[in-house]
Formats: sequence, C-alpha cells, structure tokens
Amino acid sequence: MFGHPRHHLLEHRLFNTISLLNAVTNLGGAIVMLSRDQVFLSLLHLGTGVLFLIFYYLSRFRGLYRALYWPFVLLMIGFLFVNAIENAGSLGGAHYYFIPGLLIAIMLSDRARTTILAFALFGAATLGLLYVEKMRPAWIVPLAGPDERFFDVFGNFLFVQIFSGALVMVLARNLNEERRKSDRLLLNILPESVARELKEYDRVRPLQYDCASVMFTDFVGFTRFAENLTPQQLIEELDRCFRHFDKIVKRRNLEKIKTIGDAYMAAAGIPVPNRTHAIDCVLAAIEIQRFMAEMKERKIAEGQPYLQLRLGIHSGKLVAGVIGQEKFAYDVWGDMVNTASRLESSGEAGRINISRATYEMVKDFFECEYRGRVAAKSKGEIDMYFVNRIRPELSLDEEGHAPNERFFELHKRVT
Repeated sequence: MFGHPRHHLLEHRLFNTISLLNAVTNLGGAIVMLSRDQVFLSLLHLGTGVLFLIFYYLSRFRGLYRALYWPFVLLMIGFLFVNAIENAGSLGGAHYYFIPGLLIAIMLSDRARTTILAFALFGAATLGLLYVEKMRPAWIVPLAGPDERFFDVFGNFLFVQIFSGALVMVLARNLNEERRKSDRLLLNILPESVARELKEYDRVRPLQYDCASVMFTDFVGFTRFAENLTPQQLIEELDRCFRHFDKIVKRRNLEKIKTIGDAYMAAAGIPVPNRTHAIDCVLAAIEIQRFMAEMKERKIAEGQPYLQLRLGIHSGKLVAGVIGQEKFAYDVWGDMVNTASRLESSGEAGRINISRATYEMVKDFFECEYRGRVAAKSKGEIDMYFVNRIRPELSLDEEGHAPNERFFELHKRVT
C-alpha cells in the first residue's frame, strides 16, 4: 500500500503513508462535521481529504513525492489554520493538530534548510492564530456551549495523541526496515564481528592470527572457455559456480574474502580463531571439487564445454581486517596468502593441492598423496600434497557430515 522497501526510499514511503493517513482522517472528519450540520467544515475536510488522496496517488503511482513536499505542507498549514478558527481557536482544541503537522513536515524534510523553513511556517501560523484571537476575535467561530467545548477539547487532544503515536510508529517501523536492509548489506560485505566493530567505532583494527588457512581456486583454461560463450552466458556460468561455492564456504565455517575475475578466495579461522580451520578448508575444497566434477559430467552429456578447477590451500600466520575509508572490504595479508596463491597455480585441474603446513593439520582425517618439492613462482620449492579423499575408516556421508566416533575423537583432539 505504501511502497516496497526495495523500490521506494524511506522518505517516499513516509510521504505515501502520511498522505493516505491524512486523506482518510479528513474524509472521515467531513462525515462527522456533516452529521453536526457544520457544512463549511464538512466541505473543508472533504476538499482537503480529496487533495491529500490525489497527493497519495501522484506519489505512490507517479513517483512525484519530492515535488509535492511544499504543496503538501502548505495545504496542511492552511487547513489547520482555518480549521482552528472555525473551531473556537485555542478554546476548541483544534490547534493541537499543529503539533503532528510540524512532525509530518520534519519527517518528510530532506535537508536542514527545508526543516528550518517548516519550523518558521508553523511558528508563523501559530502566531497568526494567536493574533486573530487577540486582535480579531470576531473571526473566531465560538462553540455552542461548555459541553461542546469539553467534548471538542478532549476529543481533539485524544485524537492528536493517537495520530502522533501513529506517525511515530510508522516512522519507527520504516526506520527499522531501513536499518535491517543496511545491516543485511553490511553483513553481505563484512563478517558479523567486523561489521559490529565498524558500526561502533567507525573503523576496524586489523588483527594478526597466529594460524589460519587460506583457499584459492581458479578455473583452468578460462580464457578459451570464454571464447565460446556470450558475455551474458559467461557471467551466468560464473555466478552459478560462485553461488554454490558461497553455500559450501558458509556451511563449512569459512569466510569468503573476494572474487577476482574467475578466481575465488576464502579463509578459515578468521575473524573468530579456531583450531579446525585446516580441516574445514579441506572439507569445503572436497565439496567444491565434487560439485565441479558433477558439472563436468553434465556438460559432457549435453555436449557443452565445461570448466575445471585448480584449488590450493595453505596454513600459517596472516593479518585480516579492513583498511581505508571508502568501499570497505574485508581482506587478508601476509606471506602465507601469497603462498596459498602459489599452491593453487601449482596444482592440477580437479585436484586439491595443499602445503606441508596444512598437511600436518589434516593428515589424520584425509588420505593425502605426497607430490614432492614442487617449484612455485617466487617461492622456490615447496612440499606439496594432493588430498585424495576423507579416510574411509572415518565413514563420513557423501556431504562430509555425520562423523563416526573415530572422526569425533580426532576432531575433539584438534579442538
């Protein structure tokens, strides 16, 4: 009714809500005034109610809410001023509506100058009403008697409380929705603990981790593969793979760091340190390569080109955090990160290539094949191992879940 949070800004939704609320209350007021034989007030409420309804239509379905701000505010001030004069001025309680009227003008304002001018206009309208009461009392339409004044004053006072409460509730609901939306966006970029620190201190202090594991993946022959696809098909293929990687990484308690072209990077043991980071990384790697193998079989059956993946893992010290003030990104630094990248580039398609440091942490859980000392660019020779599979005696299911007692025992020892 008021606009979807994904497609309408907060100010737009508020304008829609308040214009419709004003339309309903004024049209309802027209009926009440007509039942009391107050024809002029009934027409005043009816006319302004229709105008507020038009404002709602133009804003909700034509997107003109910014251009309607001053016509909307001036209509409110004019209506409230005339309504107060026709309802015994300050004696009738209609002037109470200037309070929610000013609240509305402030809520819908999008800049300080507009807010100040709204304050000035409502202040001038209030002073104008006092001037009329003092200097032109004949212009004020009196109430019929004490009973009518009693019911009008307290009725108006009660309704203003309800109306103001409704405004605050609408504002709070919309603000909460905006906060949830911004929080979701922030958590999509940063880990929860890092996002919390950034919101609290407006900066994130990079932290050193004594031991964590970093995983790099890269598609083999990607340039040649891309030549056979349109840009749109290529992006869809990458998106399909990376979305699946994201699910695996999240399930295995890894932190996705970034994608660079067709490369994918994730880390375990950050931002919350743990002692199972290497195991988590290898389990995620097994799932990723299994997914790629299934994709390959499907593509071959359909006679389509397929992608294969190199994957490398290394464990060691690193620094993780957020640096800079623009376009925040959680990242990792250190020599071990460079080494992890070399493990990936020195690997083979469809295999999981790990360093000795990682091997020492996972050898009780996985069957590994020693490759010897392999030359890596800018790193010299590095001891490397291929991870073949989870040890059969640990009897994990196909997804690497439901470990038996032996797996639990080993895992407990690590943790």
